[in-house]
Amino acid sequence: MRAIQISRYEGPDAIELVETDRPVAGNRQVLIEVHAAGVAFPELLQTRGLYQMKPPLPYVPGAEVAGVVMEAPEGSEFSVGDRVAALCVVGGFAEVVAAEASMTFPLPDSVTFEQGASFLFNYLTVEFALVSRGRLAEGETVLVHGAAGGIGTAAIQVAKAFGAGTVIAVVSTEEKGSVALAAGADHFVLVDGFKDIVKEITGGRGVDIVVDPVGGDRFTDSLRSLAADGRALVIGFTAGDIPTVQVNRLLLNNIDVVGVGWGAYALSRPGFPATQWNRLQPLLASGVLAPPIGASFPLDDAAKALHALESRSATGKIVLTV
Repeated sequence: MRAIQISRYEGPDAIELVETDRPVAGNRQVLIEVHAAGVAFPELLQTRGLYQMKPPLPYVPGAEVAGVVMEAPEGSEFSVGDRVAALCVVGGFAEVVAAEASMTFPLPDSVTFEQGASFLFNYLTVEFALVSRGRLAEGETVLVHGAAGGIGTAAIQVAKAFGAGTVIAVVSTEEKGSVALAAGADHFVLVDGFKDIVKEITGGRGVDIVVDPVGGDRFTDSLRSLAADGRALVIGFTAGDIPTVQVNRLLLNNIDVVGVGWGAYALSRPGFPATQWNRLQPLLASGVLAPPIGASFPLDDAAKALHALESRSATGKIVLTV
């Protein structure tokens, strides 16, 4: 089968399209013919050896896929020919992948394979962030950084679906602002000077929750944008710089800085992703949650897909089609 392989840590241009053996499914695994694979920031880090998980070289990256069941373990809910989405951790940038049955989910007929491959990583992460860690309450105001990207658009949609009254998107360009509005945001503001504009929008009160997958030097102004009892949700650091917190700021308005490590939490709690899927699947099937596909590349162009992610030239979710 064809697959994308990381054989050395020299960035996206060093990945290779290779012919390799088809994986063999274990006792509790589903073998999936991949139709689409999601491209996420961890895969970019993996090409340089900067991600915390480092499988032995060479290996096939790719953590989320959608496709059709080729083999299923006895007693599972799956049959040959079923449409599914799955979190496979690695191996997804290939024509065939083996995924744990517990991390494989039936894909509604109304959802495309590209959307299915775009859903699990981002939407389960932000549902965990907003609902479990952020304690989102009906009518609250949510500020979303990186709001035109995959995590950002997912956060906008999940916040609205779970009761947020107002969602404010922070973006770098007017074009990306349009993407955020299309995803369901009520307002967008440009990142330069966002704190003051957010204060104007909220009548001086501030926001209840900040969703931050970006990090960098905007974090202090994110804390200043919070209302009393507000929560800043730390999801990642796509800007590259990990901010520090002057903890005296937390005292002034009784605000929280909350870490969101979905992977570590979910992998240590069997059944948790399935519980999330059961909450989100009806919203996905109905179209309330609809992952925006920003760019789609064939498997052969995986390096271009990773460069598009690195340069932030694409909006929404980037996918590979197989």
